[in-house]
Amino acid sequence: MSFAVMAPLMFAGLAIFLLLGYPVAFALAANGLLFAIIGIQSGFFDLTLMQALPERVYGIVTNPTLLAIPFFTFMGLVLERSGMAEELLDTVGQLFGRVRGGLAFAVVLVGALLAATTGVMAATVIAMGLISLPIMLRYGYDKRLASGVITASGTLAQIVPPSIVLIVLADQLGASVGDMYAGALAPALVLAGMYLCYVFGVTLVKPAAAPALPEKARTLRGTALARRVVVSLIPPLVLIFLVLGTIFLGIATPTEGGALGAAGALVLAALRRCLTLDVAKQAMDSTARLTSFVIFILIGSTVFSLVFRGVDGDLWVEGLLTQLPGGAIGFLIVVNLLVFALAFFLDFFEIAFIVVPLLAPAAVALGIDPIWFGVLLGINMQTSFLHPPFGFALFYLRSVAPKSIATSDIYWGAVPFVGLQVLMVAMVIIFPEIVGHASITTESGIVEVPVESDPGAGYLLPPEWR
Repeated sequence: MSFAVMAPLMFAGLAIFLLLGYPVAFALAANGLLFAIIGIQSGFFDLTLMQALPERVYGIVTNPTLLAIPFFTFMGLVLERSGMAEELLDTVGQLFGRVRGGLAFAVVLVGALLAATTGVMAATVIAMGLISLPIMLRYGYDKRLASGVITASGTLAQIVPPSIVLIVLADQLGASVGDMYAGALAPALVLAGMYLCYVFGVTLVKPAAAPALPEKARTLRGTALARRVVVSLIPPLVLIFLVLGTIFLGIATPTEGGALGAAGALVLAALRRCLTLDVAKQAMDSTARLTSFVIFILIGSTVFSLVFRGVDGDLWVEGLLTQLPGGAIGFLIVVNLLVFALAFFLDFFEIAFIVVPLLAPAAVALGIDPIWFGVLLGINMQTSFLHPPFGFALFYLRSVAPKSIATSDIYWGAVPFVGLQVLMVAMVIIFPEIVGHASITTESGIVEVPVESDPGAGYLLPPEWR
């Protein structure tokens, strides 16, 4: 066996393990150990490299950045069980009920607000599916529009800070979580605005698909509605500032912000008299499961990446990607097509832990800023929740949707929003200043380019600046 084929064979072996249905964490670790043994026996792999494995595993379990994941997960689960989502949907629905498509506008706005407070996609989709979907169907909304708006708005939790996806991407790219949050904020708001524009367009083209609420359904008016809006919106806005405000102002790290958010969620649940022992147990159990899932995949990916680098797999992948025609543009087109295709079969954790570490060296070699690249990948991976066969947002809505809505309605309803997300990916590539900053690698080091002073700045600079 030639040393040159070790890396391609290892990558192919991982694909076979995954296609056979083995759990991702164990497939990664088993594939890595298998090729380590083959490499040692063939003389292609240095056994002493395996001595770094215990230190790598220890580094994972002691990584303070990853500690933000259980904090934000626990915060979202407690808030979801406190009834805040139901109250927000009802209030905003009443506020926009008099306009055509008002319920759909309310779902998008509440989805963005819940994303900024909970960061848990499953809770958002299920809550809006249980509350908003029956009302939208009752008052004549198109089935596909209603289901598409709910699933797409739920996935905003994957790109709106404090997103768990952004934490994982920052860790894998060696970037700051706070900078990743700051960079993702504007694209997330633009994407939510695109959803609103799409709904508005539907109301113009097909008015019957998104009617206004009838007079009898608008139970809150005048002062009563104003008071209800204030009472419903102040607690989540305070929590958003408590979490994101302290992070953006530099007062707290993302992990500390997550701890503040978890504490704030407990306080809000207690004030609503929803903080029972059963609620706390359910939240802690789900948090422990998700955190264990992430850590095991990360440990498996560490085993795989250690052996893969030991057989020069990183150089093989970097060579393939940096030699693509078109330079940085060619790299970005191929990478985004690859991630979009993989999202049909893998969820975002698997893509982040398997694919992103292989893409990062090539991105650095091409002078692409890791924050900008991470936000771009985060928007792209958001589509993995919206298209079959493994679109989790579609599954969550299917589990709570009435039988009158066919599975095909849910799938077709998500298609326009997948198109909007792909358009957002293209916009971030064409207008990198949306992310807020970009850095270009030069021979003398890193040159920070403030896009405010140069709107055309980004990774697309003349070759002499790269």
